[in-house]
Amino acid sequence: MKVMVLVKANDDSEAGRMPSEQLLTEMGNFNQALAEAGVMRSGEGLHPTSKAKRVACDGHQRVVTDGPFAETKELIAGFWIWEVASMDEAVDWVKKSPFQAGEIEIRPVFEAEDFGEEFTPELRQQEARVFAHAMLNGSTTQPYLFFAGRCEEALEFYKQALGANVQMMMRFSDSPDPLPEGMLQNGFENKVMHATFTIGSMTLMGSDGCNDATRFSGFRLALTVPDENAAHHALDALAAGGTIDMPLQKTFWSPCYGQVTDKFGLGWMVMVAGPTA
Repeated sequence: MKVMVLVKANDDSEAGRMPSEQLLTEMGNFNQALAEAGVMRSGEGLHPTSKAKRVACDGHQRVVTDGPFAETKELIAGFWIWEVASMDEAVDWVKKSPFQAGEIEIRPVFEAEDFGEEFTPELRQQEARVFAHAMLNGSTTQPYLFFAGRCEEALEFYKQALGANVQMMMRFSDSPDPLPEGMLQNGFENKVMHATFTIGSMTLMGSDGCNDATRFSGFRLALTVPDENAAHHALDALAAGGTIDMPLQKTFWSPCYGQVTDKFGLGWMVMVAGPTA
């Protein structure tokens, strides 16, 4: 079952007084124990109500009230969301918390089955979509490039051409788990299984892949640089052994824009940011 654990406010929390170093250390250790036990899903402390607002609803009317609010014992200073087997387990965890004063409230969170038949399959699907979208708001997207056996060569090329920084590189032979039989093309045993590298502020990932059949198509990497000199340098460096598909020129979206395919078959768009002059 899922529960919300509410930490009630006190005079110190409402005054904005920060916890002592000792309490912060003990709370960090407690949270670590919760996480290692698979109990903790989330948890946050809250600013005092002097920074809060309340919105009262009366039909279509909305009345906003600025904090601070009275009745400290009814206010909340922080919360956790826990996944536990029972309320008894939640109580046991609260008893282990480092708090020396105040009150903690434990409230079960509604589950889908609590709503009965009124919570129709359509409503369940809608809720699932909403939560999936909410979770994806914190996701990241990064290009993952397969170099068909030339990854190490490519990394060295991007170091020289664009100042790339290789953060890590692992070969298939370094894998802690055995690879499925027949997965790799012969001769790929010492090829790059995974690499992470940065070009400017962008993080990319790369690999040799499992054979030499992979090819880049249907996309280009957009490289934005601060000025025209940097654009010419980047385009010329990337074009070594490759092809300039569109020389640098002025466009309606950039004062300097061009396209190049490097010697590994990877397409690039090189541009200077900002409107045309």
